Amino acid sequence: MLKGLAAVAVAAPMLAACVVYDSSGGENVTVHVADTLPRPAEAIRTARIEGDALVVRVDSNGCTSAADFELGVTDGDPAEVTLKRTKPDNCRALLAEGVELRWTFADLGLDAGAQVRVLNPLK
Repeated sequence: MLKGLAAVAVAAPMLAACVVYDSSGGENVTVHVADTLPRPAEAIRTARIEGDALVVRVDSNGCTSAADFELGVTDGDPAEVTLKRTKPDNCRALLAEGVELRWTFADLGLDAGAQVRVLNPLK
């Protein structure tokens, strides 16, 4: 009895995310697993305002671009900006200094000269 309970206790976590399907009937089955967890804010190296643009330095393996990020902007004084990486950089260059990315205030939907606070954690 004790061995049976131990086996169930060990197997339960391994089977928790499994889909078991017997297609002996010849049917085609497609299983879609959605990523429902929110993306975390990207840890950034630096952020600064240069003219009417936000300039942020982030880690890069050689293929990171501004298009790889989703920016959340909350109006206010100051406006709050959060960067979330939407596409991983799977290249292998490993740039020690990272890369600088730039978004104009117009890109962010902000007026020229607006006050901005970046909410991302610093690395």
